[in-house]
Amino acid sequence: MSQIRVEVAYATPEKQRIIALDVEQGCTVFQAAQQSGICDVFPEIVLDEAKMGIFGKAVRSPKDELLKEADRVEIYRPLIIDPKAARANRAAKAAKKV
Repeated sequence: MSQIRVEVAYATPEKQRIIALDVEQGCTVFQAAQQSGICDVFPEIVLDEAKMGIFGKAVRSPKDELLKEADRVEIYRPLIIDPKAARANRAAKAAKKV
């Protein structure tokens, strides 16, 4: 089988990393994340539980989704606060300033 070039990305507020690697054609999102060694850089990642996507679009099943040449796999951190709650908090704070 031929190889394709992909990237695996992960970021925290303090550190970001994009790892480029060659994988076999037919490689899944999950397999690329495993092969990248990203967990060596960020040991807090639990790949079996992590949400993943390709170029900002969430992937429902990383173990089944196949990659194409030049795809970037993104591993997402869990949300600290619900986006709706964060928006409500900002609106309440802004209302107090007025």
